[in-house]
Amino acid sequence: MSNSNVPENNKSQPASSAELIARTELLDMVPYQSARRLFSSKSNTGASSKIWLNANESSGPGLYQLSGQCINRYPDFQPDDLIQGYADYANLNTDQVLCTRGADEGIELVIRTFCQAYQDSILICPPTYGMYAISAENHGADVIKVPLINSDQGEMQLDVDAICQQVGKVKVVFLCSPGNPTGNLLSASDIETVITAFKGSAIVVVDEAYIEFAPEHSFADKIDQYDNLVVLRTLSKAFALAGLRCGFTLANSNIIELLSKVIAPYPVPAPVAEIAINALAPEQLLQTQIRAQESNQLKTSLSAWLESQTWCQKVYPSDANFVLFRTDYKDDIFKLLLSQGILIRDQSKQLQLDNCLRISIGSERELNLVKQIISQQLVVNR
Repeated sequence: MSNSNVPENNKSQPASSAELIARTELLDMVPYQSARRLFSSKSNTGASSKIWLNANESSGPGLYQLSGQCINRYPDFQPDDLIQGYADYANLNTDQVLCTRGADEGIELVIRTFCQAYQDSILICPPTYGMYAISAENHGADVIKVPLINSDQGEMQLDVDAICQQVGKVKVVFLCSPGNPTGNLLSASDIETVITAFKGSAIVVVDEAYIEFAPEHSFADKIDQYDNLVVLRTLSKAFALAGLRCGFTLANSNIIELLSKVIAPYPVPAPVAEIAINALAPEQLLQTQIRAQESNQLKTSLSAWLESQTWCQKVYPSDANFVLFRTDYKDDIFKLLLSQGILIRDQSKQLQLDNCLRISIGSERELNLVKQIISQQLVVNR
């Protein structure tokens, strides 16, 4: 297969999916070489033995110290300990991991790397996470929508045939599993069918922001198998670090190299890196696992309670840390909880989700309060 995207000096070797799909100008582009990217603080001798005069930094240590590291200095481009920690956690090589400012930055990087503005398109499967479309529109990429379909089990799944009809028409396919706001995992065999169908023509992104609540279903272990697969991760959910804005993009080294050309020069603040490294330590990973298990137990209890309520028409299966449900009393419940200072999410404007609300799994006390308020104060027409 010939492709104008592949540099002449590489045409003697088989082109990777990354090379076939990427924006032409990125292939030979030399990324911005920040001071810390050129010379990591871990290279050769330690940071304390160096005289840093190459980045227009303040020479003083400043008022704040973080575990002995001066935050008057720019941070490493991709801190070694952090990348190694997440690579170990995901069972990948370090050249298959890129740390980003939340998974949202990973979404933007993939679009900016593989989509020509005002020329290329992405594919999404609504109802789904809204940032895929927003990031595409901000970049000037078109958005093709192939809605999810209802399965016999009440889950919302991919319309694989309709998606595969778009082969050659899009550069990036976004699949959210577990889904947001739907909550359920997508069929693994359907995902693999889509990845295979788009090989050489599109990057397939599997967004696993909620995968810690169903860890045995991750696609991270298939990165070596599929060279057009990208997996998005975050510390915002089960790790309970949403305010940290730390995410990870997982892919083969060809894709990571291209994304590294597009990302900002200092994407990982030093305090973020330190907290994230601590969160990936074995004892903290155990706490994250326990937290996810407790959330799943509370979710099961909440789903069972909702299913027992006469005003609830449907409770959607969930593999995430929230429950989506449908009720004709959507507005009443939303306003009732709001009046008590409890915020839930109205998803009724999403495609196929009319009269649907979403409740995140908080603490047992918080969820019991939700049940109590609705049970005692909701007026139901019988």
